Amino acid sequence: MTTISYPPKPSPGDRIAVISPGAGLPGLFPRPFELGLERLRKEFGLEPVEYPTTRTMGATPQERAADVNAAFADPDIKVIMASIGGDDQITVLPFLDRELIRANPKPFFGMSDNTNLLAFLSNTGIVGYHGATVMVQLGRPVAMDPLTAESLRAALFTSGPYELRPAERWNDVNRDWADPATFDAEPETRPGDGWTWVNPDRVIEGRSWGGCLEILGWLLMADREIARDLSAYDGGVLLLETSEEMPSGEEVFRTLRNMGERGLLRRFSALLMGRPKTWSFEQPNSPEEGARYAAEQREAVLRAMRTYAPDTTIVLDVDFGHTDPQLVIPYGGLVRVDGPARRITVTY
Repeated sequence: MTTISYPPKPSPGDRIAVISPGAGLPGLFPRPFELGLERLRKEFGLEPVEYPTTRTMGATPQERAADVNAAFADPDIKVIMASIGGDDQITVLPFLDRELIRANPKPFFGMSDNTNLLAFLSNTGIVGYHGATVMVQLGRPVAMDPLTAESLRAALFTSGPYELRPAERWNDVNRDWADPATFDAEPETRPGDGWTWVNPDRVIEGRSWGGCLEILGWLLMADREIARDLSAYDGGVLLLETSEEMPSGEEVFRTLRNMGERGLLRRFSALLMGRPKTWSFEQPNSPEEGARYAAEQREAVLRAMRTYAPDTTIVLDVDFGHTDPQLVIPYGGLVRVDGPARRITVTY
């Protein structure tokens, strides 16, 4: 079993590598990217450093991997953040230098397609951070959501426990980054309903693993970055959330069913399921349609867990993943799920 540890934290004034191991979308949509870089400088006191493929669409897996390796190798870089996700980061994994990265551990922040790199880091012995990309969370129109900013600041600069709390208001409807008017007003939000707890009769503290469900399914199919000995996940906290591709409830169930058949689901003592994204440009659901989609996904999750891990403590609609605000969760780090007190505490 890999021994995993937290990498050293940066300090204000340090250099942060900004890379695009998934897709070079900053080259297509510079406005949210530049806004995110500005906030890294002004609000977090970090100096962004771009790499050759950061703004390059169509960069090869080898080229993107070279940027990842270079960011970890550079002693002047103290933290690394993805610009955004993508859909083929799995092809980058074979070209990463695991021994180089293991010898130069640094905090990495990313989500969505960056589940690939987070799983790689976890297997390399390095705690990563699920959440906070430059274009999405830092490039949010007008201002970052305060809950996102608070969580990110704590994850960046502090070590120790941090209690997560439900968002009072949230949003998952995007506006067109190509339209300058998008950046004139903050996203409209709706009231939050809190988290839903299932089997909240115990306190669990364990290492986290998982990520974006679609990406995790691909890793399982390719048999990459999955522990050979599944006991490595015993007593852990499973993190799952879905993307803007909005897989159907049946697809979510089938992915979880296959994880159950592999013996994975029963290994974890708790499951944190992120608030599902219910709107996309391809499927612009009304609030009512979005609510039905979310309900179908929740039932799919519960159906799978009832079959394969009926005693697992489950928390639904946690504010991480493809939602706004977004809480940062340590990947491979400690997460404490206190069912009786209805509290979730992470260790940054």
